[in-house]
Amino acid sequence: MNVCVKRKISVSIKVFGAFYEEGKELMKKQRQTIGDATILFAGDSGDGAQTVGAQLTHTSAIAGNDVSTLPDYPAEIRAPAGSLAGVSGFQLHFSSKEIHTPGDLSDVLVAFNPAALKISLSRLKPNGILILNLDNFGQRNLKLAGYNEDPLEGEIRNKYQVFPVELTRLTRDALVETNLSNKEKELCKNFFALGLVFWLYNRPMDYTLKWIESKFASKPKFIEANILALKGGYAYAEATEQIAVSYEVESAKFSRGTYRNVTGNLGTALGLIAAAQQADLQLVYGSYPITPASDILHELARYKNFGVKTLQMEDEIAAVCAAIGAAFSGALAATGTSGPGFALKGEAIGLAVMTELPLVVLNIQRAGPSTGMPTKTEQTDLLQALYGRNGESPIPVLAASRPSDCFDTVYEAAKIALKYMTPVVFLSDGYVANGAEPWLIPAVSDLPTISADFATDPDRFLPYQRDPETGRRPWAVPGTVGLEHRIGGLEKSDLTGDISYDPENHEKMSYLRAQKVANIANEIPRTDVFGSDSGDLLVIGWGGTYGALRTAVSNQRNAGASVSHLHLRFLNPLPNDLSSIIQNFERVMIAELNLGQLNKIVRSEYLVDTIAYNKIQGQPFQVTEVETKIEEVLTVEN
Repeated sequence: MNVCVKRKISVSIKVFGAFYEEGKELMKKQRQTIGDATILFAGDSGDGAQTVGAQLTHTSAIAGNDVSTLPDYPAEIRAPAGSLAGVSGFQLHFSSKEIHTPGDLSDVLVAFNPAALKISLSRLKPNGILILNLDNFGQRNLKLAGYNEDPLEGEIRNKYQVFPVELTRLTRDALVETNLSNKEKELCKNFFALGLVFWLYNRPMDYTLKWIESKFASKPKFIEANILALKGGYAYAEATEQIAVSYEVESAKFSRGTYRNVTGNLGTALGLIAAAQQADLQLVYGSYPITPASDILHELARYKNFGVKTLQMEDEIAAVCAAIGAAFSGALAATGTSGPGFALKGEAIGLAVMTELPLVVLNIQRAGPSTGMPTKTEQTDLLQALYGRNGESPIPVLAASRPSDCFDTVYEAAKIALKYMTPVVFLSDGYVANGAEPWLIPAVSDLPTISADFATDPDRFLPYQRDPETGRRPWAVPGTVGLEHRIGGLEKSDLTGDISYDPENHEKMSYLRAQKVANIANEIPRTDVFGSDSGDLLVIGWGGTYGALRTAVSNQRNAGASVSHLHLRFLNPLPNDLSSIIQNFERVMIAELNLGQLNKIVRSEYLVDTIAYNKIQGQPFQVTEVETKIEEVLTVEN
């Protein structure tokens, strides 16, 4: 930072001199050590809740806490300012112990306007801390939020610790020495609020100060302004008599190693790159922008130095077809989308099934049908992934359980695609994709081996001759002398790959393609059951429900309940030992963010009278919801 900016910051902070004088009593303020905290920032999209939430996340991770986040974006791109439809939220849970969820209810809610208060207040704990931007609680904004009277005049003060703060005015005061307009100054109020929270939880500012300098390197006036606002908020919290207690969340105990904070989409991108590097193949990613999958394209585009080729195509069909062409040419090919785009890709995925080419298809699920709620999470594309193509076209389906698991799961999907010469579906969802947590960076030497076995011998080459163990056909790169063969969507003759309309051959090839996918079950590791291997109740989940289910089952077990948890990564084929595990429990409950899709599969596959527990609100399970359901099931059983 240049000397001029440092001088202005020093001068401007003097505006808060009175606060600092009062702050001499800081040592008399109480500081409590707590195990964890959950913070929720909420406001208009332009209020910067996502920005400061991310900064608090990174800061807490660097401080050594375990973290879990829930960014909650509005579906409307340009909803009217102050309206309920435009509220953007970011919830962060940080802890001195291992955690699996972003928390059910928050300890602190920072509401930048009345709409944020109305949407988010139900997510604040009783007696929780409510920080409000009092400057935005005028009649116009109250009316936009649907309030007939000022909510601060009601019961709200009896239920919560309410701290009305003139965030807009105080931010302007902190920036009095700058040359920014009042409108530009108001843009910095989110960092003033972040300064308040930093003081409240004794968070260091170093990381955020460096981030501000990097982020606004081309706009130095905003470096100065945001730093002033951040320090101003911290100074105000030190001095004000409103906030008498601060909190300390000690570092968590992690396994030794190097960690970084990772979102699900970032983990997915890195997993694809790692798989390509391990297989010594070029990674080609064809995609069309769609929420919440677009960030994978953005991330991969940054890694040209690893030979990654990213193609932003004109539509979903072009994106998957480009990827199929790359697979035919000998690359590790991938394509990414969400539910609506996955539907459009269906015919081309069937082409990859027929041609038996390796292809990783990413479906980052969101609420549907049609456009649905594009920024909200669901698990409603499982049946689409399993059956959403014409004809008998079975493909493997894997699902990631949390942001850090995206790396391992997509890496495994790529390994299977190359080993079995098949398209593979990787399922994530908006909750996993946008959420963040610490990730232990694996050593390259510890990554599973991935090999691309290309055909090279023309004397022994038959394009559809199968490996006896896996059922895969050879991968013949175009241009290899003597390995010319037919390719396309018409049915292939066994061994030769010639076009065939023979009825018996079609049936045989259908069975061979199905058997190839079924063979994958032989290499699925033994299924881990959290808790006892037998008991009164087994809770089964998949995908982003992992955190809530694991935490709920752990809590119930600690309370003496006979309940265990099994979480599936492989959804097709299912693990070989799943049937025997299910038989060891009196009851089986399958929890999903849909209307019972995996439940249908398990009931039909194993003829078990399972209990479906479903939620389809665009929001993840809360731990308390799952615990209540577990208690209900066990009570009925007893």
